Amino acid sequence: MSQYCKRYSDYSTYLAGIFPYKMQKISVNGGFSCPNRDGKISLGGCTYCNNRTFHPDYCQPSKTITEQIEEGIAFFSRKYKSMRYLAYFQSYTNTYGETDLLMEKYEEALSHPLVDGLILGTRPDCMADDLLSHLSDLSRRKYVMVEYGVESTDDDTLRLVNRGHSFEEARRTIRRTASAGVHTCAHLILGLPKEGRETMLEHARRMAELPLDTIKLHQLQLIKGTVMARQQEEHPEWFHLFTADEYIDLVIDFLELLPPAMVVERFVSQSPKDLLIAPDWGLKNYEFTAKLEKRLAERDTYQGRLFSNH
Repeated sequence: MSQYCKRYSDYSTYLAGIFPYKMQKISVNGGFSCPNRDGKISLGGCTYCNNRTFHPDYCQPSKTITEQIEEGIAFFSRKYKSMRYLAYFQSYTNTYGETDLLMEKYEEALSHPLVDGLILGTRPDCMADDLLSHLSDLSRRKYVMVEYGVESTDDDTLRLVNRGHSFEEARRTIRRTASAGVHTCAHLILGLPKEGRETMLEHARRMAELPLDTIKLHQLQLIKGTVMARQQEEHPEWFHLFTADEYIDLVIDFLELLPPAMVVERFVSQSPKDLLIAPDWGLKNYEFTAKLEKRLAERDTYQGRLFSNH
């Protein structure tokens, strides 16, 4: 394989195949809640979650969707003059609420002349049939991606982190969404407590069976003020916090099991320094990706090398 050929399906190439111009996500906060916080499922939320890690300064629910988009565009356009945008409803559960109210906020975002699509971060137990029908209709005129927080395919882990749904619910909802013609993404955290290497590679095998357009990975990060940070102090034996090199080799093993065409949107996440406990690798996302690509070449391997659809 040529060193100039990508060894995995990357997100920028995926977007370039859909849009004829450079695209940038703008995070917007719709002011939604989460059934894992408001008492419908639980009051505590997921044990790893501190939503402050998601918020750019301009992204405040006290502002309208339009105001947030305008401020986001002002921020990004300083660097890139010719660009269009995807409105990314990221914080909390962005398909949780009355369908009419949800659609009103989505349509407000899409009414901006520089916004060409939506990305909706949500949970697999929060996609009502009538909302999915509306999103299916909307996707015929605009780009729509639903990003489901799956996090793990192991039900014991999902219970341990107080996720409040099963993997089977995630599997069903991903299939429903893809069948409705809506772009579909799954988000996974690698390194959750008590999960070993084989469990994490089983996540890859299970993701490979699903009709996903894209997948997002990131390393477990311990964040101040979370239940998981306290658990790590009390039960350090539950956790393995990867070094960057360990994680790179795990991700490559993961990539080998995925279908070649499944787009890998992200490998790592960066939490604000003032909130992050560990691991702190001192790497920007692009620096991590460069190290991963170098390691792929050293191992002479690529996404899908071990994939089997049988």
